[in-house]
Amino acid sequence: MVARRAERGEALAAELGERAHFLAGDVADPAVAARAVAATVERAGALDVLVNNAGLDHVAPLATAPLGPVREVFDVNFFGALQFMQAAAPLMFDRGGAIVNVTSRLASIGVPEMGLYGASKGALLALTKGAAVEWAPRGVRVNAVAPGMTETPLFHEWNEAAADPAAARAAVEAVIPQGRLGTTAEVAAAVAYLASAEAGHVTGASLAIDGGYTAT
Repeated sequence: MVARRAERGEALAAELGERAHFLAGDVADPAVAARAVAATVERAGALDVLVNNAGLDHVAPLATAPLGPVREVFDVNFFGALQFMQAAAPLMFDRGGAIVNVTSRLASIGVPEMGLYGASKGALLALTKGAAVEWAPRGVRVNAVAPGMTETPLFHEWNEAAADPAAARAAVEAVIPQGRLGTTAEVAAAVAYLASAEAGHVTGASLAIDGGYTAT
């Protein structure tokens, strides 16, 4: 597991047990991918699965958004994933492996003031498909999960900042056909499926975990 906040990462590793290992680092730093892959091989002897789940949110009007923060979003959401894929895939070539990229519902739809974040996730989706085709002959499967609105600390922070949190939540739920937010466990289950042998003939796919939102 790789993340910037060491205290939270180390606490999670301790909770998961001795098989979990945490590395403090920013995925936007090219050196971090190499360190993480090397640490995995040192501890486990091989690398079978990579999940690119790091993400940076961004809300800004397209016409006036400064490019500095936009580049930071792409550095994490797109280039961070690319760097990890480049570090990990060669260790999977010809022995098999699975890569799962976490994109977003916004990779395939437009939402006001979320276009730049959506563009970073759309680029990651395109990368997923390109890598799936290029690496299929080498035995590496590359897929994506595209969560919709999900019960996460980030959503709760956004919701509590609303003038009327109950109304804000109700408005979000009203546009989801299932009438509720997703859960992190549901997203994790989709990731686990795509990483598993049961998905052995699945590559280049994007699995929507959004309660039907992008089907409307």
